[in-house]
Amino acid sequence: MDPPNDFEALTKAFSGFGVDEDSMASILGKWHSEHLESFRKRTKFFLEDERLFERWDDHHIACLTKEFLRFKDIVVQWTMHPWERDARLVHEAITKGPQAYGLLIEIACTRSSEELLGARKAYQSLFDQSIEDVASRLEGIERKLLVALVSSYRYEGSRVNEGTARSEATTLAIAVKNVDKKNPIEDDGIVRILTTRSKLHLKAVVKYYKEIYGKNIDEDLDTLMSLKETLQCLCNPQAYFSKVLNDAFKDDADDNTKEALTRVIVTRSNVDMKEIIEEFDKQYKIPLTQQIEDVALGNYKDFLVSLIRRVT
Repeated sequence: MDPPNDFEALTKAFSGFGVDEDSMASILGKWHSEHLESFRKRTKFFLEDERLFERWDDHHIACLTKEFLRFKDIVVQWTMHPWERDARLVHEAITKGPQAYGLLIEIACTRSSEELLGARKAYQSLFDQSIEDVASRLEGIERKLLVALVSSYRYEGSRVNEGTARSEATTLAIAVKNVDKKNPIEDDGIVRILTTRSKLHLKAVVKYYKEIYGKNIDEDLDTLMSLKETLQCLCNPQAYFSKVLNDAFKDDADDNTKEALTRVIVTRSNVDMKEIIEEFDKQYKIPLTQQIEDVALGNYKDFLVSLIRRVT
C-alpha cells in the first residue's frame, strides 16, 4: 500500500465506532518520521498553535480514548450476569440525570418481572441501597412514573379482561387529551395502569385505543416522550430497540445515543435479537449487520457482528 492510501486508511481507522487496530498496527509500525510528520499536517486530529507547534487536538484525544474503550466495554458487559449489567446500567442512568431517564424506562419495561427483581437485588449488593429509594429522590415530573416502574412486579399470565382494557383505553385517551391541564405521567390512575397491568393487557389497551379513536396511540404522544417510550417498551419492544439502534448510527448522535449500540446488542442478544433484526430490516430497509459493518471498526465491529450472527 502506498503512503497516500496509508494516510486515508489510517484516518479511517481513527474514525467511527471503535478503532481498526489491525490497520493502525500495520501502518504505524512501518512508518518513518517523515510519514508521521506528513500525517500530522494532513489530518484533522492535529492542530498547530501560535508557535506552529503540531499537537494532538484534546477533543480528538478524548474521542479516540472512548473509541478504544468500546471493545473493552462490550466484552465486559457481555460477560456480566444480566442482573449485574442491568443494575449498573440503572446506576449509570440515575447518575447522568434526566437525559438518561429513558434508559430507566427501557430496563423497567423490557425485562420480565423476575429479571427486574434480579436487577433490584443486584443493585442492593453493588451499591448498598435500593433502586426504589434512589429513584424516589429523582427530580422532574417523571419521578412518580419511574419509581412505580422500577418497583413493579407484573402479572405475566395470559388472562386479559377485555372490558377493563377497553375502559382503560378511554381513560388513557382522556388523560392525553387533557395534557394541558395535567401531564398523564403525573396522574395516579395512568401510572397505576402503566405499572401494574400485564404487557398483554396493555397491548389490548393500545388495540382498543386504535379501534375507538381511529389511530395509533403513538400519533398522540409526540410531546409526551416518557409515556410514548413506556408504551413502546411494554407493547412493541422490537420497534423501540430498532429505533434506538438507528438513532445510534446517525452522524449527529451524541455519546449517550451512541452507547445504545453496545447496550442493545448485548442485552437483547439472548432475548429477542432475531425479532429486532427483522424489525430493523423492515423499518430501515438495510440489514442490521450491514449497517454495523458500514460504521463500526476493528474488534468492536467483529464482536457486534458475531453476537448478531449467532441468532441468524
